[in-house]
Amino acid sequence: MDAFIGFLTVTVLFLLLAAPALAGMRHERRIDRQLNADRPTGTDRPAQKSSSRSTVPSTATWYAEGRRSKKLVSS
Repeated sequence: MDAFIGFLTVTVLFLLLAAPALAGMRHERRIDRQLNADRPTGTDRPAQKSSSRSTVPSTATWYAEGRRSKKLVSS
């Protein structure tokens, strides 16, 4: 009987901890279905225009590239 009560306790605790995640997954799936239902078909969608401007790397990218290019100097 103690094993059954222990099993029930663990199961209830697991369900209590997993319930918010499962509810969030349901909510996300509902939103995805709504977005897919509102999305036009492939023939109705206008063609995307590519930008003629060249892209400039962000400050974070520039900083990371500079850090990677420096060599370590041992003294």
